[in-house]
Amino acid sequence: QAQLVESGGGLVQAGGSLRLSCAASGVNFNPYTMAWFRQAPGKEREFVATLSGVIPKTYYTNSVKGRFTISRDNGKNMVYLQMNSLKPEDTAIYYCAAGQRIGPGYYPRDYRYWGQGTQVTVSS
Repeated sequence: QAQLVESGGGLVQAGGSLRLSCAASGVNFNPYTMAWFRQAPGKEREFVATLSGVIPKTYYTNSVKGRFTISRDNGKNMVYLQMNSLKPEDTAIYYCAAGQRIGPGYYPRDYRYWGQGTQVTVSS
């Protein structure tokens, strides 16, 4: 049974940092493209960052470029999202996702597996 489990969310002041983790199990996710999405209250789920598996390349939504970094440790079946210089508008539930694709995917429909999410709250 494929499973993604996020952790590392919490409450942080603006300007602070958090590191989200995603533990993958049940499937060999090494060749999968992994991604982070987020969903704020009353808004649609939106793309944050992705890291392709076959040819590792990273892509970010414009609002997090230079502040967030996605990475993976295939040996540990882990994916990370380092978030620095956090802003109140980054407040959302953050989801880890995995999809079998060659290139990046920017939409939820591009990913087959999802975690349950972890809450990130940034206070001003």
